[in-house]
Amino acid sequence: MTVLVLRLAAPMQAWGASSRFARRGTEVAPTKSGVIGLLAAARGIRRTDPLTELLGLEFGVRLDQPGQVLRDFQTARSLDGRISAPLTERFYLADAAFVAVVGGERELLHGLDEALHRPHFPLYLGRRSCPPVGPITCGVHEQSVDEALTTWPWIAADRHRRRAARTVRLEIIRDARPGDPTAETVHDMPVSFDPAHRQHAWRAVHRSHIDVDNDLVERAAVAEHDPLSLLGG
Repeated sequence: MTVLVLRLAAPMQAWGASSRFARRGTEVAPTKSGVIGLLAAARGIRRTDPLTELLGLEFGVRLDQPGQVLRDFQTARSLDGRISAPLTERFYLADAAFVAVVGGERELLHGLDEALHRPHFPLYLGRRSCPPVGPITCGVHEQSVDEALTTWPWIAADRHRRRAARTVRLEIIRDARPGDPTAETVHDMPVSFDPAHRQHAWRAVHRSHIDVDNDLVERAAVAEHDPLSLLGG
């Protein structure tokens, strides 16, 4: 199988799957809808165009640096200041980093990789106010989605790793397959991004974990403190 590995990191991200009206939430990890939208933007697929070539991609994501949920309040006024828009409550993931993997046909994935290097439309992680940090694509590789999610190097920032334990458990969320023992459904399978008739379907997801060694934790034992040693006793 062939996969395209993505690095999704930014000061702020927002991956909404159930936002309504004045409250715009975010999931704890990138959604399949959001990542397919990202790939479609790079490819030059407009919101009103069919998503046929992208809907068959297998998707998985690993939470390397979960970040923190940030709440923001926003409002707007007319130019003359007389009319105020409703106050909106928006949630973001701050200081997060994820490894996302999509699997599919080799030719399609190479085309998506090239498009991510030279995107047709600006790329952002969930919302326009969330541009990515650094290149998104980590290239095309000949392995399965599971292999990529379990073997790809941990991408958390050094400052995050120094505060973590010596062994860190990372969560993996991927498309469920027939026979998976546990599965849940989420409403983030895109059908159409057309603003006049936006549609999403349900998809089954499977959750698992892997443990990774944290080589940045200081391993030297802390010497026992003896205050009387200062007295020369």
